[in-house]
Amino acid sequence: MNAPDFSQATWRKSTRSNGGGAACVEIASIPGLTGVRDSKLGETSPVLPFSESTWSTFLNSLKTGTYDR
Repeated sequence: MNAPDFSQATWRKSTRSNGGGAACVEIASIPGLTGVRDSKLGETSPVLPFSESTWSTFLNSLKTGTYDR
């Protein structure tokens, strides 16, 4: 199985990131997929790809408090 190509994607970091780099991730989208990577490693970081439906479900769960303690 070939890894998706995120090399031309535009990566962005959360606006809630404090700039210290302790626990930040970056996301980028390509057609059909959203990738997540460790911002500390930048371009050398492995990318975790998620389908559009999986990513959408995750974001909706965050917005509705599913993961809140």
